[in-house]
Amino acid sequence: MTSAVQSGKPASPTAVVAGAEPTPRPALDAAIADLASHRDEWAALPLDERIALLDELIEGYNAVADRWVEASRRFEGIEADGPFVGEEWLAGPYVVLRNMRLLRQSLAEIRDGGTPVIPGPVTTRDDGQVVAQVFPASVWDRLFFPNVTAAVWMQPGVTAQGLAATQAVAYRDAGAPAVGRVALVLGAGNVTSIGPMDTLYKLFAEKQVVLYKSHPVQDHLGPLFEEAFAALVARGFVRVVYGGADVGAYLVEHEGVDEVHITGSDKTYEAIVFGPGEEGAARKARRAPKLTKRVTAELGNVSPVIVVPGPWSPSDVDYQAENVVSMLTNNAGFNCNAARVVVTHREWGLRPVLLAGLRKVLAATPTRRAYYPGAEERMHRFLAAHPTAESYGEAAPDGLPWAFLPDLNPKHEDDVAFRTEAFCSLFGETALAAPSAATFVDRAVEFANGVLWGTLNVTLIVHPESLEDPETAAAMERAVADLRYGTVSINHWAAVGYGLSVTPWGAYPGHEPEDVQSGIGVVHNSLLFDRPEKAVLHSPFRAFPKPPWFVTHRTVGGLAHDLSEFEADPGWSRLPGIFWKALRG
Repeated sequence: MTSAVQSGKPASPTAVVAGAEPTPRPALDAAIADLASHRDEWAALPLDERIALLDELIEGYNAVADRWVEASRRFEGIEADGPFVGEEWLAGPYVVLRNMRLLRQSLAEIRDGGTPVIPGPVTTRDDGQVVAQVFPASVWDRLFFPNVTAAVWMQPGVTAQGLAATQAVAYRDAGAPAVGRVALVLGAGNVTSIGPMDTLYKLFAEKQVVLYKSHPVQDHLGPLFEEAFAALVARGFVRVVYGGADVGAYLVEHEGVDEVHITGSDKTYEAIVFGPGEEGAARKARRAPKLTKRVTAELGNVSPVIVVPGPWSPSDVDYQAENVVSMLTNNAGFNCNAARVVVTHREWGLRPVLLAGLRKVLAATPTRRAYYPGAEERMHRFLAAHPTAESYGEAAPDGLPWAFLPDLNPKHEDDVAFRTEAFCSLFGETALAAPSAATFVDRAVEFANGVLWGTLNVTLIVHPESLEDPETAAAMERAVADLRYGTVSINHWAAVGYGLSVTPWGAYPGHEPEDVQSGIGVVHNSLLFDRPEKAVLHSPFRAFPKPPWFVTHRTVGGLAHDLSEFEADPGWSRLPGIFWKALRG
């Protein structure tokens, strides 16, 4: 069903279930004191012990995986045999177990050779920028991600000869006295793998003990987190606490907490660093942070999807419509890397056909429970600014429809759709005029860099025949180099950069606290680069088999479960079942 959405409020989603009881302040103090008493021990822990602990974490996390997914499914209102259950496996146990496996591999390589091994060539661009190919790294990578490559572009000043010295820097002063630190990780509420993976990065990349504060939306997973990380909890290297903003505010200023990591919104970051309300705004204006500790953050993005015009067939249009809509509908739109603005070429003859394809897939996609707080208000704000927005699907009493804002005016640079992350089931499209495909690419890059808010991730879709034109090919090379985003992905959704774990995930470097945008610092990054600039992924225009994150995938539930089991214990015997499900998708 398609209709114009009125500017009145959508149906009200069900209130989020109550979280756990907040951890009392004496217990918070005790947890921090306990971590502080073990931080030097953790910093000095030999590599063999770290590797053994990762083996225990893999076993522990795999043991809770079924219950983790079941709890998440029930909370988000996903049917056990419905089309969305597979994403709970992919964005939960699968990526966490993969992250653990790759961290274990890197620690073994540090032990045996001093540095994590870069699997692909290291090259230097004409401008001096160093590029390290990090994916594929194994036969498994080639089998599960055919013809996909990923490279990490380093920040200026890193040389090919000095690259190894920028890896695993926390492990380089083996003879120095070990001085540990207590990190507070403020868990995210939208994707269940974020908290565990942020914790892993602080533990194994930066050698810090972790106080993990569960997000109230995910408090029901807190006990499973503690069970999965039992090997570290038992030794005083991890503690889990609960509570809302008041508990978070107490912890970030606690003298026993050395630094903070947050995944969330820029507004939350600003409240932490500068303080809330008018006083916080005044501090921000004066560039005078209230919190002077190191704060790293992975925040939001108005994620662009740049569609390069080309000679697409009808089946190409169908495939790419599924590709783009999947970038929105995954996790009900509650992703920092969800497609928010599709950028098309106004003169491209197939633009109306592609938009029709997007509408068709949206109409066929079941609506979701709007489980994340504030979704209704955010949707209403966008619809009030765009009262002729298109709506797809009959929203359940606790859900929202899919909303589409086509033909946004690119000259209205202050449009809410360009400057604010929707973080709900809504995306838009804008068309740029250009005399050629090459010029369009240049203008799309300028638009993404200069108008759209955030620097986390960008996806470009380009037909291989388009690249046969030398001018378009050169424009694409310029685009990859010039886009100021932490992840630049060709043809696959940029969220793949989140899931590979070997690639750094975070904002483009250089943000200051006063204009933090998509954040400061990176996570995942299993090769432990200290000065990455961006991850660049190249994928086929049409992948086969169908990628499991596609909303139209028919066997993703069983496939994602099997992929998770594989990451916990890789082996050839697991492949027949995986490929059978993949080919039937």
